[in-house]
Amino acid sequence: MVSAHQALMKPNSTPPIIGIGASAGGLEALQQFFAHIPLGCGAAFVVIQHLDPTHKCFLQELLQRITPMKVTEAGEGMQVKADAIYVIPSNKDLSIRQGKLHLLDPSAPRGCRLPIDLFFQTLAEDQHERAIGVILSGMGSDGTKGLRSIKDQAGLTFVQSPDSAKFDSMPLSAIAVGLADVVAPPDELWEKIATCLQQIRCGEPVVLEQVVAIASPSALAQIISVLLARTGNDFSHYKVNTLYRRIERRIDIHQISSIALYVRYLNENTQEQDLLYKELLIGVTQFFRDAAVWEQLKNQVIPALLAEYPQGKEMRAWVAGCSTGEEAYSLAIVFKEALMQSGLEHHFTLQIFATDLDTDAIDKARQGVYPITIANVVSPERLSRFFILQDNGYRIHKDIREMVIFAQQNLIMNPPFTKLDFLCCRNLLIYFDVDCQKKLIPLFHYALTTHGLLLLGNAETIGSFTHLFTSIDNQLRLYQRLNEPLPIASIEFPIHYLPVTAMSQTNVPSTPAVLNLQNAVEHLLLQHYSPAAVVVNSEGDILYIHGRTGKFLEPAAGKSNWNIHAMAREGLRHLLAGALKQAREQPEAVVLPNLTVGTNGGSQMINLTVQVMTTPETLKGMLLIIFTEVAKPKERKRNSHSPNAELQAALDELQKAREENQSLREEAQSAQEELKSANEELQSTNEELQSTNEELTTSKEEMQSLNEECQTVNAELQTKVADLSWVNNDMNNLLNSMEVATVFLDNALNIRRFTNHASHLFKLIAGDAGRPLSDIVTDLDYSELHQDAQGVLHTLVFVEKQVRTHDERWFKVRIMPYRTQDNVIDGVVITLIDITETKRLEAQLRGHDA
Repeated sequence: MVSAHQALMKPNSTPPIIGIGASAGGLEALQQFFAHIPLGCGAAFVVIQHLDPTHKCFLQELLQRITPMKVTEAGEGMQVKADAIYVIPSNKDLSIRQGKLHLLDPSAPRGCRLPIDLFFQTLAEDQHERAIGVILSGMGSDGTKGLRSIKDQAGLTFVQSPDSAKFDSMPLSAIAVGLADVVAPPDELWEKIATCLQQIRCGEPVVLEQVVAIASPSALAQIISVLLARTGNDFSHYKVNTLYRRIERRIDIHQISSIALYVRYLNENTQEQDLLYKELLIGVTQFFRDAAVWEQLKNQVIPALLAEYPQGKEMRAWVAGCSTGEEAYSLAIVFKEALMQSGLEHHFTLQIFATDLDTDAIDKARQGVYPITIANVVSPERLSRFFILQDNGYRIHKDIREMVIFAQQNLIMNPPFTKLDFLCCRNLLIYFDVDCQKKLIPLFHYALTTHGLLLLGNAETIGSFTHLFTSIDNQLRLYQRLNEPLPIASIEFPIHYLPVTAMSQTNVPSTPAVLNLQNAVEHLLLQHYSPAAVVVNSEGDILYIHGRTGKFLEPAAGKSNWNIHAMAREGLRHLLAGALKQAREQPEAVVLPNLTVGTNGGSQMINLTVQVMTTPETLKGMLLIIFTEVAKPKERKRNSHSPNAELQAALDELQKAREENQSLREEAQSAQEELKSANEELQSTNEELQSTNEELTTSKEEMQSLNEECQTVNAELQTKVADLSWVNNDMNNLLNSMEVATVFLDNALNIRRFTNHASHLFKLIAGDAGRPLSDIVTDLDYSELHQDAQGVLHTLVFVEKQVRTHDERWFKVRIMPYRTQDNVIDGVVITLIDITETKRLEAQLRGHDA
């Protein structure tokens, strides 16, 4: 078996494409990164930087100076080639499709653009596991979502270490959500990338068989234990090969030679623990995956299900392992379509509970925003009806979004939803071992109502539980619940053990055997003869249960809720609130005698006692609720009592009911008024805060974007200033070494600059810059100098004369137009070459000839 990343460097395939995101402070990081990459590396690089849309970008020119690879500004339809660097142009977004670059006009306003996220997302969709993303210095969080897309496709992600970045917001954002495979300074990143590519090219990674062969059960158990301690999630029910395959990838990335060394590295590195946890989460999903399944649901299954229910019913569905929400929204859409086909859209509603272990995936699902590429799997009709096109993506329509409730849930450790009409758990069971699957199928049977439907993945079945489900369609893996009684005791309900604060231990002297016997007897009496009781906090959340409370409490339908008000059986629910409130207001215990509590098909009389706990200190303020069973009064024969006794008993019951009713009315009215007032205040505050938050967010994003653009432009300008300084120094040294007196004048014939030799002829000092030439005293016997300079400006024809000085020296004076690089005349240049010696020799020659 070959590692998933060995496909990166197939012969004759396109080169590995490395996307690099940078912003403020990114120029220096880019220079350090590319300075260590040799020509012939075999990779292509695409640089995405936050640029000022109103200024020309010099990034191409600046990078070309420090790398032998060709640096090119990205163009429309440009094919990406190896050993080349492509730079995003100003005021453009960049995407990639089939190895070709495509320019896009930014759709988001300035200050809200995320070009790095956009390119990384298209890179992940185009290159899949071959995609490589790098985040360098920058402000904000641009690039984090893009790295998630690359991770979802099993690509590689690299991040600059925050301590080496001038601006660490972008690196920290990527690291905080566990998206960085490798974190290193920019001058070390290429070595890490090259090592991964070389191992993949040569097939050096430790493959699965080798990992399994050298791994001991204790090593795997240690890894599971570390993850349990770090995340609270138990991966011991995962298939061993699934675990080893994910561990293999982490070993490949870090170039660790054995799983034992990886265990040590994992124990010492909490960031690696988070990364491995993310690696183990299953995140493969898409809209309408296996299209035939959804067509069957829409056209046959859902209409048949609706026919069994009375109109007006709210149906309940659960999508377990929903990842980023595509499957939950797919179910909502086909249900909506089935209702519209049947003309029943106003007669039924569907509430979908969608859960996943990955909190980041749940957050993305709640946003309901998906990339533009979903158009490949979602029909144009569905896109127009159920999605809203926005900035480079689609947002799920509000009507569909409101049908789904997303929640984080561990399927193995948390209680299930109940009273479900439809349960969708596709392509999740295949990652669990057989024992776990055998626990979950009966649990699904318990969660469904009579004749409820269970939908599994193509590679999943109900196994041996044919007495619980019947197959509707074997090919689609669609099953219907049988009304087979299943003892509750036979169902292994998930149990989540909450951490308990350890109490300080003190050395207790040994006790006599008599005391141990006393403790044993007291424990036995408490266990078998004491009444059932619970301890709750001020909100009614159950903290501790003593004895069997099933006759008085029952789990509420829907999402697990351990609140006493939700779990109380009929006959207790309305009286508990008043009793708890009264108990908090008085020191004495509150006793409600002879309450009738509904049980399964019958009733039970109890005495309810509520008391505030004062000791120990850790439980002070908690409420102790005691349920004491009371025997029902024996029925007497009709002739054994008088009609007056029956009448009195009826009057007592009626008076009791009236008192309870009056109490409930007062409490309800008081609560209603309080809630109404609080709701109005909260609504007003919420609107103000929302408005303020939106304004602040917009302002912050705009300022941050402008700041990043200024930082980028400033870095480029600083480099340009340094270049100009070198050029200026070169020019000064050149002019001074030639001993040619030179004066530069502007268009008004004012002094712009001059050389040291010119200062002796024109009596110039540094403060003369900007003064007119006519004001300057000169040793030259050249009264028409100003007139000749003016003529050169007008005619653009240079003037050359031989001029004598007052001390009998001779100079060749040349006046020429001053041309800029754009061929614009911007003054004149006067050069003066000393020809005194030449004149002397000429005079001597004339004397000899004479």
